[in-house]
Amino acid sequence: LPTDIQAESIPLILGGGDVLMAFSIPVIQIVYETLKDQMEGKKGKATIKTSGAVLNKWQMNPYDRGSAFAIGSDGLCCQSREVKEWHGCRATRGVTKGKYYYEVSCHDQGLCRVGWSTMQASLDLGTDKFGFGFGGTGKKSHNKQFDSYGEEFTMHDTIGCYLDIDKGQIKFSKNGKDLGLAFEIPPHIRNQALFAACVLKNAELKFNFGEEDFKFPPKDGYIGLCKAPDGSVVKSQHSGNAQVVQTQNLPNAPKALIVEPSRELAEQTLNNVKQFKKYVDNPKLRELLIIGGVAARDQLSILEQGVDIVVGTPGRLDDLVSTGKLNLSQVRFLVLDEADGLLLQGYSDFINRIHSQIPQITSDGKRLQVIVCSATLHSFDVKKLSEKIMHFPTWVDLKGEDSVPETVHHVVVPVNPKADKLWERLGKNHIRTDEVHAKDNTRPGANTPEMWSEAIKILKGEYTVRAIKEHKMDQAIIFCRTKIDCDNMEQYFIQQGGGPDRKGHQFSCVCLHGDRKPQERKQNLERFKRGDVRFLICTDVAARGIDIHGVPYVINVTLPDEKQNYVHRIGRVGRAERMGLAISLVAKEKEKVWYHVCSSRGKGCYNTRLKEEGGCTIWYNEMQLLGEIEEHLNCTIAQVEPDIKVPVDDFDGKVTYGQKRALGGGLYKGHVDILAPTVHELAALEKEAQTSFLHLGYLPNQLFRTF
Repeated sequence: LPTDIQAESIPLILGGGDVLMAFSIPVIQIVYETLKDQMEGKKGKATIKTSGAVLNKWQMNPYDRGSAFAIGSDGLCCQSREVKEWHGCRATRGVTKGKYYYEVSCHDQGLCRVGWSTMQASLDLGTDKFGFGFGGTGKKSHNKQFDSYGEEFTMHDTIGCYLDIDKGQIKFSKNGKDLGLAFEIPPHIRNQALFAACVLKNAELKFNFGEEDFKFPPKDGYIGLCKAPDGSVVKSQHSGNAQVVQTQNLPNAPKALIVEPSRELAEQTLNNVKQFKKYVDNPKLRELLIIGGVAARDQLSILEQGVDIVVGTPGRLDDLVSTGKLNLSQVRFLVLDEADGLLLQGYSDFINRIHSQIPQITSDGKRLQVIVCSATLHSFDVKKLSEKIMHFPTWVDLKGEDSVPETVHHVVVPVNPKADKLWERLGKNHIRTDEVHAKDNTRPGANTPEMWSEAIKILKGEYTVRAIKEHKMDQAIIFCRTKIDCDNMEQYFIQQGGGPDRKGHQFSCVCLHGDRKPQERKQNLERFKRGDVRFLICTDVAARGIDIHGVPYVINVTLPDEKQNYVHRIGRVGRAERMGLAISLVAKEKEKVWYHVCSSRGKGCYNTRLKEEGGCTIWYNEMQLLGEIEEHLNCTIAQVEPDIKVPVDDFDGKVTYGQKRALGGGLYKGHVDILAPTVHELAALEKEAQTSFLHLGYLPNQLFRTF
């Protein structure tokens, strides 16, 4: 049976929509169908009108608009959800002589200006000498001059836009009320075609060029734009021809591009593609992994032979696209996996750059589809990205903005160095810390914030070991905040007798972060998946999106600074209806931590001054972060004592983490057994109803014959 996310999203993608969510199966299906159609010489049924069809109709021009300006399928409903910038658009056709009128209905309370402009005008209507606008604030605008005119307008208002080219006059109306002359058209513009135009800021409106009845029909000889005689009509110069895919197939031009934030996730996705395409034949699909740490020569060799689906990370993809080695002219699918992770790593410019290079319409009239996936779709950055590059996207969301799976128990262990003096008694027999306090007095008795901060770092190492022993953990993911924290935790496990080379040991472990060599990262992940080692010590970025099934435990040595990442982390346990426990070690005092703003991003940096003093450290307040996480999830996370004994849950009873819930909703076998008698009864009733219907349809004929 398909999962919930598959059941919702696959039909939407196959139906041609932009979707925010899972992608492998439908991407393979549509890439296959596209190649099959090309083999058989089919043109395909256009889902978007090509440039010629667009320009033959009175509508807003999809090829002459701002980057965050969306146009509905009817060509008349327009929207921009950018809250800081103005984005405009012009119509597909303009007029050179006569008296014309069109209406605009405001659908919400956003800001807008409507009016007329020439082809030379800026899309920011009214800010140059070629555009004339009337805004909702009751101002008319031309050449950056904003003057009071008419009255304000907002949601539910209808604005009429009048143009008399012969007299060189422009005026407006509000809900049928004539607001008087607004502009005298300068002589140098009167011989140019004027187009209906608008500019929006977080607003939606709908145009009516006269193909529908006007709410407030014009008088004095003005006619709807759509009734303009052919001799007075000029088509837009922005035809979009450059945006339509060439029909020639190029070997280095894939049909789908999947962008991943890390090489591990890219490899995992490629394996999914290989698995799902196994039974797709005639034509066979060709896939390619483009990541750093692999010889570019090998990737280029495969590219030259031809590819259909490319999976890659931004760095190497950017190199190949910028040098022309990877051609984006035939991309039908752009998939941004773990989108919030990509944005967090600073790849928004890269995303916008490749999106602008991909044609928005293919040669057979199909529109570029954008699929965005993440466990935390509702972050502000993802929403902003979707408004900019997606076409009326559909959000596929299983459990609201963020939630903790029912199969996950998550608890907080307070780390209070003032109450637990264990750190004083350890001497030097403790985890190595990150050297943030290398120059500070952290000896017991100093009673300084730096002393408590160092004590927290020591206690967290001890509590991690204690949690493993208390719960007899045989497998867990341990999240540390920085790469140096990961290295120190691995070294401490080696001190306990474990480490990478101690297969089966209680503290056997491997490390996963960006400073490890690509081959080592790959091997470490595989060793953890195979069960050669018990613990995977990693950072958020390295572990994002990696598919590891059935992990029973997660330990957060430090809470993430992004509350969405808390959901990412604890979502590692409790998958596939298996119960999981997530333990977070939360400092009661502030901890001084690295926060590198230097050009080396931490390599060779020992500047322990605070960020505001020109250094690379900050004071980390985990109690505040915990409050934000609880507010975000709308719940209070249970706290346990430093002995890390988790009480038995009243509902679930005694739980064995890593095993399936006794009454899990995903256990279809038990579900079917329960419903079987009811299904049999329904089948019998259905048979009886069908038989009765047939008899009722047959008996009247028999009665008629009798009489």
